[in-house]
Amino acid sequence: MKVSRRVRGIPAARWLFLAIILPSTILAGATWSAPGLAAQEARTLSYGEPEEVGMSRAVLEGALGLYHEAVERGDIVGAVLLVARKGKIVLHEAVGMRDKERGLPMERNSMFRMASNTKPVVATAVAQLVEEGKLSYDDLVREYIPEWDNYRAGFITVGHLLSHSSGLRIPTLFLQPLGENPTLRSESARFGAIGAEVTPGETYSYNNPGYNTLGALVEIASGQLLEDRLMETVYGPLGMADSYNHHAAHEVGGKVDRMGAVYYQRGPDGDWTPGGTPGGPVAFPFARASGGMISSAWDYAVFSQMFLNGGTYDGAEILTPESVELMTSPKIHIGGEGDAASHYGYGWRLADGTYGHGGSDGTNAWLDPDREIIGIVFTQTPRGDNRGTRLERFRELVNLALEGGGS
Repeated sequence: MKVSRRVRGIPAARWLFLAIILPSTILAGATWSAPGLAAQEARTLSYGEPEEVGMSRAVLEGALGLYHEAVERGDIVGAVLLVARKGKIVLHEAVGMRDKERGLPMERNSMFRMASNTKPVVATAVAQLVEEGKLSYDDLVREYIPEWDNYRAGFITVGHLLSHSSGLRIPTLFLQPLGENPTLRSESARFGAIGAEVTPGETYSYNNPGYNTLGALVEIASGQLLEDRLMETVYGPLGMADSYNHHAAHEVGGKVDRMGAVYYQRGPDGDWTPGGTPGGPVAFPFARASGGMISSAWDYAVFSQMFLNGGTYDGAEILTPESVELMTSPKIHIGGEGDAASHYGYGWRLADGTYGHGGSDGTNAWLDPDREIIGIVFTQTPRGDNRGTRLERFRELVNLALEGGGS
């Protein structure tokens, strides 16, 4: 995708506003470099042996064993695990069941409800529109959505929404009940009357309405529905054949059997009971941007490798290296200090020299640009400690596999 650039001027009043309210952590982040980006070479994923990329097979098998044990203990129902280094997939295994009521095993190509793992994809669509000159990170949302033109929402920018520093504190995905004939744009417009509770740009607070508003901005700036835009500019060019953004009218067709049930809670017998089921009802009649993506471990690994490559994959230019660096640079401080500090960029959470994201239905992915590692742990047992100590131990073992297998 070859794009042109537009340099947009910022009015003096807005410069004054930015200078007053933006914290030093955000301003300083503009010069922070994504780790290892300049040294990367474009790679296309293929299967390989751990030893080819300096990793220990035995340690990786130990990491896989964590999830075999978790299934045996009933901590989770099933999982798909994927580890790649320098473009070589050295671990890609399925454990447990994707739908135990139907007796369907988890498989490597199982499809997952990605929940907030959708956000880096939506942030990518925003970055593409910035490259095309149709949006700017410093644009005020009110320039596109008139309902945001008030003292509560009027100073929120596109960049604030991307970094969860908008000051919005709306706790639900959308205001209830939905309006008549609801669309992503009409429902996002309703957030404007509520606006920010605190000064935009000063504090981090994870906010789904902010990302749904970004989806509306993608639709307004591109003239396409969100799901169509993502298919045309991300999924299609990357060959992500098992990825789409779900809504009530979506035809999942024959792929529905590759999706697993989501197990939110245990029943009276202590066993996991299915909540969301494949092909079941979807809450909203439109694709949203805070979540709603359906994908597989392979597809998300391709998307991740595109970032490690600096925005390209197998000849497809999705983003410029400058956009990748900007998105994976800290914009707002989340917590911790020094080496333990974490930040949010544009669509990614950053910590320990890595960036990644998790989803509330049990998915998690991280990218380590220095080590050129992609790690993916996908489950649909969100309360099965997927994002707790087991996941952290899995990540530790992946890094240990590199240390034990050479550089």
